[in-house]
Amino acid sequence: MKILLDTHIMLWWMADDRRLPRPARLAIEDPANRVFVSIASLWETAIKFSLKRVVADPEALREAAERDGFSLLPIEARHCSAVARLPRHHSDPFDRLLVAQALVEPMRLLTHDSQLARYSDTVAVV
Repeated sequence: MKILLDTHIMLWWMADDRRLPRPARLAIEDPANRVFVSIASLWETAIKFSLKRVVADPEALREAAERDGFSLLPIEARHCSAVARLPRHHSDPFDRLLVAQALVEPMRLLTHDSQLARYSDTVAVV
């Protein structure tokens, strides 16, 4: 299965944070799954890093993602078009883009945000 990590799930994984739910850890560690990190998550982290809202350096996150064998998912025009067709269940533009990417690719979006589950059963709340 192809899995896309929500930004929080990615950050918790990279920091080996105890807040990472066990089902997420198991899905990430499962060799049958191919794990993706969206460029949108790195972009979101870069913005929050520059505002001093997170301490995770985006370049270090990219390197860690590649080291852990995750694939980087670029933002494509078709992802942007899909955002325009999403209902307004959620207002965060980065989360909306992650949902759109998961729907377009298709892949399972692992998130801790229960509001995102309203979009599709492709969103897995852990």
